[in-house]
Formats: sequence, structure tokens, C-alpha cells
Amino acid sequence: MALITHTPAASLLLAAILLASLIGLFAAPAMIERNLFRPYWLVPRREYATPITSAFLHADPAHLFFNAFTFWAFAFPLERQIGTARFLALYAFGLLASGLGTYFKHRGEPGYRCLGASGAILAVLFASIVYSPSASIFILPIPVPIPAPLFAVAYLAYSYYAARQARGKVNHDAHLAGALAGIAFAAVADAQAVVRAWQHVFG
Repeated sequence: MALITHTPAASLLLAAILLASLIGLFAAPAMIERNLFRPYWLVPRREYATPITSAFLHADPAHLFFNAFTFWAFAFPLERQIGTARFLALYAFGLLASGLGTYFKHRGEPGYRCLGASGAILAVLFASIVYSPSASIFILPIPVPIPAPLFAVAYLAYSYYAARQARGKVNHDAHLAGALAGIAFAAVADAQAVVRAWQHVFG
């Protein structure tokens, strides 16, 4: 109860992601098919809700677990730090940015489709790095903590490279757009947080 009281937005978002994804994976798989985000068909078939609804669904349990765990690790402390209204605005902005990144990259591909909350969650993660630059991040199977700013630079470089390769099933464009959205949101909403992060990294 205390968790819901102090972090209502993160609690409700995580519950919605888990509930919708589990129903789609195990009870109503047709729900996933109906809510896939298909950029090519967004306007012709008026699938205007799918950039949002697809972000509450996942392709398999592993995909759901990874996103849910990342959200749990960073969203709850960030909401306590920046407040519920600002946290909701950040999540919505990350969702919008990742959707736009996906649309402009894949709008000419009739067979392309995607789903998952990764873009919005990466906005949360990267905003968290701005607000807590001294934190460390653990990535399995790497056995040592990675300084958050170093992780941010490495992840952005990797996502940019991977997005240019256009291989595999991972939507790197949404990841990159969401990560950059998190940094941009923090810069606009709290410029001093960016200044503090910069000073922490570069002295």
C-alpha cells in the first residue's frame, strides 16, 4: 500500500503492463495481434491507438520480464525523486518519441510490426542516469557494476550502430529515441540536473 501511495504512476503502469502482457501471452493471443504497431498501416487502416496499446504488450515472457524488471529498478525511485506529474510526463514523452522514431524509420515497410514498452522505459532509465549520475548499473552476465554515465554513452553508441544495420527483431530505433527522450526531458524539465550530471562526470 505504501508503494502505491508514494509511487502511484509507476505502480499503475507496471500493473497495467504485467496484466495486459500476461493476458495477451497466455489467455488472449489475438489481443497482441490486434494491437501490434504497424507504421505502414497506421494511417491507411486508422490504427492510431496502436503506438500506445502496443507498448503494454510483449512478445514473450523473457521480453516482459526484462522490461518489467528494468522499469521496477528505475521507475519507482525516479518517481519519488521527481514527483508523479513529472514522471508521467516523462513516460508519455518517451512513449511518443519512441513511437515517432519507429514510424519514421519503418513507415515504408508493409510487413514491419513491433510491440513492447522498451522505448518509454529507456526514457525512464536515461532520465534516472541524469538525476543519479553516481549510480552504477549491473548487466548480466557482466559481473561488475558499470558507472551509469559510461553505460549511457556505450548504449547510445551501440543503439545508433545497431539501428543503422537494420538487422534482427529488436527495435533499436525506438530504444535510441526513448533514451534520447529521457535525456531531453530532464534537460527541459530540470536543467540543473543536467548541469550536476555534467559536473559529476567531467568535474
